[in-house]
Amino acid sequence: MSHTEELAGWRLFGCNWMMLSIMAVMLAAGMALTGFSIAPASALKPFVIISAYAGYTFYKHRYAQKSDPRVTFILGSTGQLLLIPVLMTPLTYIAAAANLPMQDVALNALDRALGLDWMAYFNFVYGRHALMFATVLAYSMIGWPVFGVPIALGWTGRYLRMQEFTLAFGIALVATTVISTLVPAMGTYDLFNYTPDPKIFTAGAYLEQLRDLPLVRDGSLRIIDFDTLTGIITFPSFHSAAAVLYLWAFWPVRWLGPIALVVNVAMLLATPICGGHYFADVFAGIAIAAIAIMAARWIAEWLTRPARMNPAYAPGSAVPAE
Repeated sequence: MSHTEELAGWRLFGCNWMMLSIMAVMLAAGMALTGFSIAPASALKPFVIISAYAGYTFYKHRYAQKSDPRVTFILGSTGQLLLIPVLMTPLTYIAAAANLPMQDVALNALDRALGLDWMAYFNFVYGRHALMFATVLAYSMIGWPVFGVPIALGWTGRYLRMQEFTLAFGIALVATTVISTLVPAMGTYDLFNYTPDPKIFTAGAYLEQLRDLPLVRDGSLRIIDFDTLTGIITFPSFHSAAAVLYLWAFWPVRWLGPIALVVNVAMLLATPICGGHYFADVFAGIAIAAIAIMAARWIAEWLTRPARMNPAYAPGSAVPAE
């Protein structure tokens, strides 16, 4: 890729650190307002790992004379993508503490209005063991692209696309957290009072939410333990948003695009069952991802214009007069 692409990528990389700083301020303010605290020992491991990624990236970019930009971009972006959920997942707990009225009945009614029956969909998949296994596997795919996207885009020199993805990922997670405050829900298994046979299927992610969300809402859980932390967002579904974001990120890489299409469509189809989500949650997550991508690309266009229009531009320096 061109030197201009690299400069634009670094400029947006710095912008993403500003986004992460804002998230950190939001977390600190939210904790102060709601009485949450963090178990210090549980926070040590994620912050040490992320600091190592960020520190090495800063050193290579700032001081290494012949550093490979692919390596520094891959490590730096991975550190940012790891830090986003570290900051935002506790914020989902703070958001849930608002304890607004549950909207499960309304969300199910919206599904019905769209002609969609969650229980019928569940029974179709649940009655086919091979399909059930594939569904569980697809749902678990949410974690690996945090490492896969930086490697794929960094190694192929798509530095700007990588930073746009990081920005869109953060925007989408902030949006789902804010909306979940206004539209809280427990999910389908609670509404239908249904528990699958654990010998066939256990909705592990949903059960973790079922464990923590009521305690957050009634005020009895106010210590954030990173060792047991889980996302407690129902509407909109961040799993669905992530699937769209991952597909968009991988699509320019020719040999990965078709694989990403299959895997992420499968993750979308798995989300109602494994996450206990209404179909409305899935559609809302898709919409948020689309908006986040458009917002990230607009911000990137605005911030990186000096680097793209003037090859002599260097981050931190004045742009030469035209």
